Amino acid sequence: MSKKRNTTKSSIRKSDRPKGSEPASQATIDKARAEITKKWAESEAAAKANGTAELDRVPMVALGANGAKKGRKAAKDATDASDATGANVGGPKAKAPRTPKAPRAPKAPKEPKPKRLSGLDLAARVLADAGEPLNAKTIAERAIAAGWKTNGATPHATLYAAIIREVAAKGREARFTKTERGLFKANAKGGA
Repeated sequence: MSKKRNTTKSSIRKSDRPKGSEPASQATIDKARAEITKKWAESEAAAKANGTAELDRVPMVALGANGAKKGRKAAKDATDASDATGANVGGPKAKAPRTPKAPRAPKAPKEPKPKRLSGLDLAARVLADAGEPLNAKTIAERAIAAGWKTNGATPHATLYAAIIREVAAKGREARFTKTERGLFKANAKGGA
């Protein structure tokens, strides 16, 4: 059976602890708290007798839960109060009121960009201008010359597949008709 290991601070071997990091006993903490409270009372009485400003003393806010000081920064922050009476000592600082933002001017409307024609739209235009049946490669070359932007390796195959899909989906209402194998012409009854 293995022993359960105690992992509290006091279970660390004394040889492993850094020098001066012994855990304080409750009696030591109580003694330090009593001394600080006594010094506080004495300084308060002296301040009343001399009329000294209250901010010259280290306030109790700068003391930790165990009576030890939290550090120079905590004492300095606690003594840096905006009120000489100590009413706001160590408390949160008041926020300045926000100024409303000025309303933004409306943006000028942008000019609409000309609609870019698709490959099928350009293919329908090319076939209507040609007046004769063309194969997909010729249609693709003329569509690219007319301004079709494509970065594919085989635009003619893409165009061929798109034309076949439209013919299959729309039937007689399609913009294209297949005349022979690989040849298409513009459909007079279609949407062209």
